[in-house]
Amino acid sequence: MQIALTFDIEVWCRSWVTLDRDFPDSFDRYIFGRSRRGQFALPRLLETLDRYGLHGIFFVEPLFAGRFGVEPLATIVGLIRAAGQEVQLHLHPEWTDEARTPWLPDAPKQKRQHLAYYSLEEQARLIEVAAALLEQAGAPRPTAFRAGSFAANADTYPALQRNGVLIDSSVNMTLPQSIPDMRRDADHFHPFTCSGISVYPMSVFRDGFGRLRHAQIGACSFAELSEAIECAAQLGWRQFVLLAHNFELLKSGSNEPDGIVCRRFERLARFLCDHAKHFPTSSLPPLQATSDRPPLPHVGVLGTGRRHLEQLIRRIG
Repeated sequence: MQIALTFDIEVWCRSWVTLDRDFPDSFDRYIFGRSRRGQFALPRLLETLDRYGLHGIFFVEPLFAGRFGVEPLATIVGLIRAAGQEVQLHLHPEWTDEARTPWLPDAPKQKRQHLAYYSLEEQARLIEVAAALLEQAGAPRPTAFRAGSFAANADTYPALQRNGVLIDSSVNMTLPQSIPDMRRDADHFHPFTCSGISVYPMSVFRDGFGRLRHAQIGACSFAELSEAIECAAQLGWRQFVLLAHNFELLKSGSNEPDGIVCRRFERLARFLCDHAKHFPTSSLPPLQATSDRPPLPHVGVLGTGRRHLEQLIRRIG
């Protein structure tokens, strides 16, 4: 079973009102995560992948460059490519109305959070702009995409097709904003095709209490993640998609590392390295025709209990 180890790379400021003042410090925190103990954002992720010989797919959000220029985006792309990792396209359209030169000149100047709030023509234009920004920053033309907050809809797929981006990982069935207009069509827990696009949803499992949970490093215990991977393989899954963010190793609102999540990521990386023969990390390939719909993986109550304990310790700490 192939593992898609995906990372959403984003920069956020404290307020849309104070963007220009906040951006330098925000960029430093979200991309470098500098602390007294080292750098715990993008450099730490890249170093860990390199140390364990793992392949990562880095979905990089480029629209902030419409406000702050391509140079900081090129810094992100340069770090990832220098580490030999894969750069793909992430898109948070919240940045659209902050661009110094409008990309959608006929659209009202207002903040629309989710890609699904944009028309097909607008989505196609934003994907075109975002892909061009990544290329200006030194990345190859993107071939894979993930919508910010997983908030794609049915229009996203023809918009991607128009731009030659034929692989998508924007579906997350645990989030109501993800493909809200497609949920009745079919089973979207497994890979499928739409408008010629190979779609790989976020992998979802049932936790120890039977609840659906997507496989995110910052939101699951190591026991849950490793059990879900092993169970998925036993059930006949061909791909398993994991998620993390560039800031996930940091404590919320701080530059200090989150020790629990750092150890969890380290253990997961070691696990994938030790089991590389059975769970190789790789790019997302074009989808071959398949009707396989294996059951969702499930994990034991101990792994889920461990997650709740870790969450309690993090809140107290």
